[in-house]
Amino acid sequence: MAGIFKQKDFKSENGTEYVFQHPGVRMISKINDQSKNKFGVVSEERLAELMLKHVVVTPKVTIDDFTDYEEYSAVINNAYAFITGKGDENDNEKGSEREGD
Repeated sequence: MAGIFKQKDFKSENGTEYVFQHPGVRMISKINDQSKNKFGVVSEERLAELMLKHVVVTPKVTIDDFTDYEEYSAVINNAYAFITGKGDENDNEKGSEREGD
């Protein structure tokens, strides 16, 4: 299955369409490790940076590109739910999964 990455389309409340791509299990582990501070507490900013860099493939955005916190939060939370398998059962019409190259 090398070379095939699971992807998901996500449409935010404001109508922006995003594509999430599964970065692989090792990268998910790295994201989880790297997003924590020295006390083991998740840093929202660091987690968001890593999600935008490694999971959100279209459009390529940074935290600073967002003007609405609700939009930013929805994108990060849905992308994280996608890579950890926590959002599949409760997906609604806003997201659809697909296999990509």
